[in-house]
Amino acid sequence: MGVSVKWLKYYVDFEMSAEELAYKLTMAGIAVEGIEKKEDDWILELDLTPNRGDCLGMINLAREVAALTGNELKIPEVFIKENEEDIKDYIKVNILEPELCPRYAARVIKNVKIKPSPEWMQEILIKSGIRPINNVVDITNYVLLETNQPLHAFDYDLLESKEINVRRARNGEKIVTLDEVERELDENMLLICDGEQGVALAGIMGGQNTEINENTTMVMLESANFAGANIRKTSRKLALRSDSSVRFEKGADPNGVIYAINRAAYLIQELAGGEVVGGIVDVYPSPVENKKIKLRTDRVNYLLGTELTPDEVKEYISRLGFKIEDVEAGFIVEVPTYRPDISVEVDLIEEIARLYGYDKIPAGLPSGNTTLGGLNPYQAFRENVRTIMAESLYEVVNYSFISPAYFDRLMLSEDSIYRRTVKVANPLSEEQSVMRTLLLPGLLENLSRNFARKNSNLAFFEIGAVFYPTESGLPEEKLKLGAAVSGSSEINWLKHKLAMDFFFLKGIVEDMLRRLGINDYEFRRTAHPSFHPGRTAAVYCSGEEIGIIGEIHPEVGANFDLRDRVCAFEFDLDKLFALSGRKMMMESITKYPAVERDIAVLLKSDITAGQAVQVIKESDDTILKEVVVFDLYTGEQVKEGYKSMAFRLKFQSNERTLTENEVNEKVNLILSNLEKKLGAVLR
Repeated sequence: MGVSVKWLKYYVDFEMSAEELAYKLTMAGIAVEGIEKKEDDWILELDLTPNRGDCLGMINLAREVAALTGNELKIPEVFIKENEEDIKDYIKVNILEPELCPRYAARVIKNVKIKPSPEWMQEILIKSGIRPINNVVDITNYVLLETNQPLHAFDYDLLESKEINVRRARNGEKIVTLDEVERELDENMLLICDGEQGVALAGIMGGQNTEINENTTMVMLESANFAGANIRKTSRKLALRSDSSVRFEKGADPNGVIYAINRAAYLIQELAGGEVVGGIVDVYPSPVENKKIKLRTDRVNYLLGTELTPDEVKEYISRLGFKIEDVEAGFIVEVPTYRPDISVEVDLIEEIARLYGYDKIPAGLPSGNTTLGGLNPYQAFRENVRTIMAESLYEVVNYSFISPAYFDRLMLSEDSIYRRTVKVANPLSEEQSVMRTLLLPGLLENLSRNFARKNSNLAFFEIGAVFYPTESGLPEEKLKLGAAVSGSSEINWLKHKLAMDFFFLKGIVEDMLRRLGINDYEFRRTAHPSFHPGRTAAVYCSGEEIGIIGEIHPEVGANFDLRDRVCAFEFDLDKLFALSGRKMMMESITKYPAVERDIAVLLKSDITAGQAVQVIKESDDTILKEVVVFDLYTGEQVKEGYKSMAFRLKFQSNERTLTENEVNEKVNLILSNLEKKLGAVLR
């Protein structure tokens, strides 16, 4: 943006050179990229940050200079000579979309004489990069640059209904803009209409059908406020950017509408011989009030490291032109609406810092108690789990957004809790329209994609969040650990190929639980629609289910185009963390020998090895150290509906050598309990 120093002095006096002014503005946060000499003037090239769109207006930039120098700001006065007529007899305004157009004002000027604008105005426009057209159009552009408020002038006689309607365009509706391009609109774009006919693209560009021309004698002036986000989207979609759209995108002042339209009407009166019709049509359904913010001197000094007095703080705020009132323990500052970037106390403190001078704020090292960085217990636990898993599996990371179709492919029932999802408000596609409730779909997709690319022997794990809806509105987020394997382990000269089946994955789980300090776990047979019946187990610890492990159901595998058997597990990481808080204790190796006994019993086929081991362990907690299942047999020598299961029992004491009678008593007790509780028969 180019700024004429000569024009700037019209609003505020200062004796600084252009270089000094550029330095002061830059140090105050209004960056000046360059200075260019043009005849008897200097042009400052500004590089404004997005939050300072107000400085696109010369008066607001002059406010900055006035605040920095302490000199008086001179805002041009307006003296309009209205005739005795009433504007309500000429124009009516209806805002049909108040959320997109908070305010719309109109004035009518008669007996206008279209001619070139005066040289001084043309000079200012040219230096600002705007081509002069005629006096009326040039005045609207001049006031735009001066006040930061976009205006538009319509040829009143070309308006058909004399009723302005601000509405959304209809899909496919077209308008020819002032650049002579026909543009097709949609329902998200805002249109200014004289009745039904579009006469301007709101906040961006006027229509050719009501353009000011050499025959114009009567003008309707528009000064309005439009929603910046809507103007930005429309401008981008139509690839049409204008001085007006830039200002609305950055946030124009809704309370600057009337001064700007009066200033333009006054200039048309003076430079085009216009006769201003009495009154203004001003539709402003929800007036925007100035913000009132509490400011504390102690807080100013705490954040800036300064020692400013309350009077000095008050002086800096007053130089900005803000009203300030003394209250207990500070001030109440009223922030005008032309500064939308100021909304909280710290914004006011930044304004004080700019005027005080960043270079005057003392440098100092931060103080306070220092702490060592590091992971908290939960983060350390999560990394420990990741390390354990990475010893056997490859980690994958999947999207948290999934398709609802996955639940059908997993054969989940219609009332399954996993179908209760958090829906994405604005999904990129149906494939990513809900938040996942399971890690399983992503892991099976990982396997499927690898199978499609001729990759086999796959072993993946993932640690990721799942989401469940709640009545409060915010979803419940849980961290899960999941894994899926298929094929066999790689072979080398040290080891043979090992099938990555249920027992392979079960071994990984048991190793993880042991290393996390979770010992009192058990696997219980369970049913799950996504897993193979009879090859699935729930993992319990302290009576609570913490996960599931099993072979994927063949139909689910087919739904995911999985060509081989797949085994998977999924655990609640939060539950694992809660159970893993136990310390691993060390004990010395006993010097007394161990005694081993093998027993074989007949059990019903539906009794699991885990149930039998549990009964054996419950029979003795003194000298029984280990129970291992080493044989399982079904065949001709075992009657139908039964199986033979063999156990190796290890007995040992830390205090003495065990006697034959002690061991026999324990073995007999174990056999008795197996018979009573499980109906076991010694073979």
